[in-house]
Amino acid sequence: MKILYYDCFSGISGDMNLGAMVDIGVPAKYLIGELKKLHVDGYEIGFSTAQRKGITGTQASVLLKDDHHGHHGHHAHNNHHEHHEHHEHRHRNLRDISCIIDESGLPDRVKRMSLDIFTLVAQAEAKIHGTAVEDVHFHEVGALDSVVDIVGAAICIDYLQPDRILASPVEMGGGFIHCAHGTFPVPAPATLEIMKGKPVKLGAVPFETATPTGVAILATLADEFTEKPAFSILKTGYGIGHRDTDIPNVLRVCLGEADASASPGDIIAMECNIDDMNPEYYAYVMERLFAAGAADVFLQNIVMKKTRPAVLLSVLCTPEKEAEMENILFTETTTLGIRSRQVKRKILDRKTEWTDTPWGKVRVKKAFLNSKELKSKPEYADCAAIAQKTGIRIEEIYRYVHEKTKKD
Repeated sequence: MKILYYDCFSGISGDMNLGAMVDIGVPAKYLIGELKKLHVDGYEIGFSTAQRKGITGTQASVLLKDDHHGHHGHHAHNNHHEHHEHHEHRHRNLRDISCIIDESGLPDRVKRMSLDIFTLVAQAEAKIHGTAVEDVHFHEVGALDSVVDIVGAAICIDYLQPDRILASPVEMGGGFIHCAHGTFPVPAPATLEIMKGKPVKLGAVPFETATPTGVAILATLADEFTEKPAFSILKTGYGIGHRDTDIPNVLRVCLGEADASASPGDIIAMECNIDDMNPEYYAYVMERLFAAGAADVFLQNIVMKKTRPAVLLSVLCTPEKEAEMENILFTETTTLGIRSRQVKRKILDRKTEWTDTPWGKVRVKKAFLNSKELKSKPEYADCAAIAQKTGIRIEEIYRYVHEKTKKD
């Protein structure tokens, strides 16, 4: 099982996350190329080697063009932790952001992750300001640099393909910050709202160390927050911040492997019988469940009392996701009850590799048993994208990748 672990002993910000992802193996060229699929301009992104307190890593910088003021700050809080060149941005609401992402050429998984992160920020802002989510204007967090940070984060996760994402408690910092609405104590209101129910630490330095963008990425993508992760570390990367503080201003990330059968392999199986819901709603419910971290969601036709046709909706999730799945099932379906049980799960060790084809790169998922490769399959989304672009039958693309994988 491939593990990605975020060690947030010095907090997290959007640009530090991008730096850490590149430092641990996401090619900068690939990330920049995928970001171009957003079809937005007005920015430049660069990566360089930097050092903090003797720790060397990768520093990401987003430069917004036509800015001559040389002011560095966080979208919402004038925070030097995130390094962005700022100027006045056109205000955008969640629908505007959704259009930019939906109309891009990015894979669906990347779109879904990006929108989930933005939605979480919008929900936090709406609660703080007492407005509806659709009325939240991203004059701060929806600026172009934040679009780059959030969509970039999703691109990196899609590239690394971890089976499980873990995070440490997040150091929030201390002191006060200045933002559009005045001076506030750290953590900022939006940051605190996003991290509700998640473990945090305070006061390591008298500055803001965790930004709304950074914690929204973590809160959306992390499967679990833990101080005691159990896995074998294979690689470590460092995202270097733009501020020199008393503790190293870096985000440390680790890639590793965990024995799927020996790890907490228990999984929750949840199910409910539904006989009175519009069938059109199921697709949306499934999307919501997957976006929230469900391991699997599936439907089965059943017959209930009075020979009434119905649907058995089943969800598989980790124990820490059970409450969130339950909330979605109760609020988005017509069910009045949910059955839950803990089941044992054993999964093969897996890893994803890229292979070259005459039409572009395709990811290949490989499964191993006792360290020996047992099976492999091309990534459907990559093959489908090539088929749509070239007109070649998808079956032919699959066959080519299978044959090439056998030769390799």
